[in-house]
Amino acid sequence: MPHAAVTRAEVAKHNTAEDCWVIIDHKVYDLTDFLDAHPGGNVVLTQVAGKDATTDFYQLHRQEVLTRYQDLCIGTIEGETPEVIEQTPGELSAVPYAEPLWLRPEFSSPYFKDSHRRLQKAIREFTDKYVTPEAQQKEKDGTYISQELIDRMAEANVLAMRLGPGEHLHNRKLLGGVVDGKEFDAFHDMIVAQEMVRSSARGYQDGNMAGMAISLTAVKQWLRNKPLKDQLLEEVLSGKKKMCLAITEAFAGSDVAGLRTTAEKTPDGKYYIVNGTKKWITNGMFSDYFVTGCRTKKGFSVLLIPRGEGVDTTIIKTSYSTAAGTAFVQFDNVKVPVDNLLGEEDKGFVVIMSNFNHERYMMAAAVIRMCRVIVEECLKWCNQRIVFKKPLIEQPAIRQKLAKMISQVEANQAWLESLTHNMCQMNYAQQAKHLAGPIALLKSHSTQCAGDIASAATNIFGGRGLTQSGMGRTIENFNRSYKFDSILGGTEEILADLGVRQAVKGFPKAML
Repeated sequence: MPHAAVTRAEVAKHNTAEDCWVIIDHKVYDLTDFLDAHPGGNVVLTQVAGKDATTDFYQLHRQEVLTRYQDLCIGTIEGETPEVIEQTPGELSAVPYAEPLWLRPEFSSPYFKDSHRRLQKAIREFTDKYVTPEAQQKEKDGTYISQELIDRMAEANVLAMRLGPGEHLHNRKLLGGVVDGKEFDAFHDMIVAQEMVRSSARGYQDGNMAGMAISLTAVKQWLRNKPLKDQLLEEVLSGKKKMCLAITEAFAGSDVAGLRTTAEKTPDGKYYIVNGTKKWITNGMFSDYFVTGCRTKKGFSVLLIPRGEGVDTTIIKTSYSTAAGTAFVQFDNVKVPVDNLLGEEDKGFVVIMSNFNHERYMMAAAVIRMCRVIVEECLKWCNQRIVFKKPLIEQPAIRQKLAKMISQVEANQAWLESLTHNMCQMNYAQQAKHLAGPIALLKSHSTQCAGDIASAATNIFGGRGLTQSGMGRTIENFNRSYKFDSILGGTEEILADLGVRQAVKGFPKAML
């Protein structure tokens, strides 16, 4: 319904705690019954009763707050029109550098087709409507992802898209049919990874089936027991079961070769008996299956272990939310059929190393997109915040910080898109051989940039950048949790070294 027209003179009459009206962006709000419910107390509202509180409001809040309390709006100032743009779910941001170049109308890209643009619009709308509201709530209370959202993602085949391109997407209706599963390529994969992290809830981001995304990929590629593979794909992609990757141990972080969990065959050769522990296992608390690295007689092997007798999980509280379900896992004489072996016995190192490529690629794509979200937040704040009687953006020192942040984000996105293009040209084996080093270097560099961006953003926001609610909550969450990207999937130093070692392998002797 259209709002009534109200004069500023009429608003000025309602200037007490018992009768409190204010003007925000040319709209009139009756706050009389809201005073005692205001999270910031009633005094700050009575101080602006009967006045135009636009500047004061936007010093403390974003437009989303007004949207949440739109039922308090009783009219619009006569002859005036609201100026602030209200975004709807799925809409692109108009803030400079808030979107990658390929999504900005004034730029073009040779990489992206209509199907990529359709998917981007659909997955953003899906994320804005269904993922972000739950993500923000569960990031606070630390509870795990709801089965309702899992079922919704399964029905839309969002879960299936998280595994990247492949036959598992053929004959599936992706987000209502916006893209053909056979057409789904690495750029579609990148889009899904980047759009879903815009919920800005790092613990929940991992809690949102990240364990599945880095474990079911290995099952799909390496499990030779086809009936079991088909069963697992159906169970997990339908949302009925959950899966995680269990590699890291307290005794061996990035040193996969140093794992102590053992898998010994029974005398009849039909089973492995698994003993050992795993630590920092994402989604371990609520997973039904564990893709587990073990020491076998002559080397390293990977087994699919169902939750059951002898499998015990305990929550680990980390810097981000327990919504991630991070677990300490113990295997105590767990009996596992030999048919649950991924790849070949004693040759599991190639299973894990090749699977790391997609995991690291997804993490790089995600942290690069989150850095862009931080840039957008800073640009909004710098144009909104009044300091020394002028917007913060007018301070040269602030513009220098923003320039560096923007440059890092754009450079990393360009590198990411270049690697993505090459992923589209290579098969799985070629990617494992040629892209392991470049992907490792990109992840290492992008997380180092994330550290720079987190630090600069926190300084720009000041005290708000240290606060888990209000204007700076996205900055605080990122500053507290960006280190997960720099450590999980391989630390910055390990990956930088891997990138150089991969390059040296191909060093031409003629150049010596």
